Amino acid sequence: MTITGQIVDILNERIFPGEINIKDGKIQSIVECSDAPSRYILPGFVDSHIHIESTLLLPENFAPLSLAQGTIGVVADPHEIANVLGEDGVDFMIESGRKVPFYFYFCAPSCVPCSPFENAGAVLNSSDIERLMEREDVFALAELMNAFGTINGDAEILAKIAAAQKYGKPVDGHAPGFRGDAAKKYIEAGVSTDHECTTIEEAEERIAMGMKILIREGSAACDFEALFPLLNSHKDNVMLCTDDKYADDLLEGSINQIVSRAMNKGLPLWNVLRAACITPVFHYHLRHGILRIQDTADFIIVDSLKDFNV
Repeated sequence: MTITGQIVDILNERIFPGEINIKDGKIQSIVECSDAPSRYILPGFVDSHIHIESTLLLPENFAPLSLAQGTIGVVADPHEIANVLGEDGVDFMIESGRKVPFYFYFCAPSCVPCSPFENAGAVLNSSDIERLMEREDVFALAELMNAFGTINGDAEILAKIAAAQKYGKPVDGHAPGFRGDAAKKYIEAGVSTDHECTTIEEAEERIAMGMKILIREGSAACDFEALFPLLNSHKDNVMLCTDDKYADDLLEGSINQIVSRAMNKGLPLWNVLRAACITPVFHYHLRHGILRIQDTADFIIVDSLKDFNV
């Protein structure tokens, strides 16, 4: 199979007319041509943090809506179902996701229950997290909501972080409002990302301490307007996410909406696409292709590099 168009090579920051030759689901070659159709071929978008349960859809039903918007993979925290069913809930989500051609990168929920005052039905202790972390179908320790326990040395929380580190898997954060020494202790405990920043000052402080920031634009929380300058000033330390996206909002768009808004702000194309397509792949060690020879043939075709209609 051969696909032709304008190749958007994010890694090398160039666009050229070319053809992609595919065999057995892998890219065999990418050849520059003298001419090609005026459609743009680029790596698919990645939602770097989402709770699929918030869409009220099963993973197998969530996938077609996301694919229609150009999102080919999601880093998903099955926290809500795990709160009720524990590890069985995580397994249920993984099995549902396997029914469709979509990249679900599920994480191990770090705080089940979210607080000792909850009694939703399940508990995931550090031994459970250790077992989840050794699985090849679990990609990270999901958002560490017990931020106070983390900075105060809670033994169970630190054991969960240690389990993720043992298997070389990142730890996602959730520490709204933590600044200064509190933020420093939280990051030094091993937390590598946060999607809860709502001000540019908070985000820049965390980036300076070594953290990556996820710009969130979902249904329940919208931080793009506050944080979009990061795509200009800190291109290698930013990803995009929706966190909580309702199904009717997903019909209107997902990561493609954020990308389009960023382009309409006049932000550099390569910075925006790096955050949307590339940085999550390297940070979370994701398995889909990013338009390289011998990658799996995972890509999207859009009508323009402004509106990003897939």
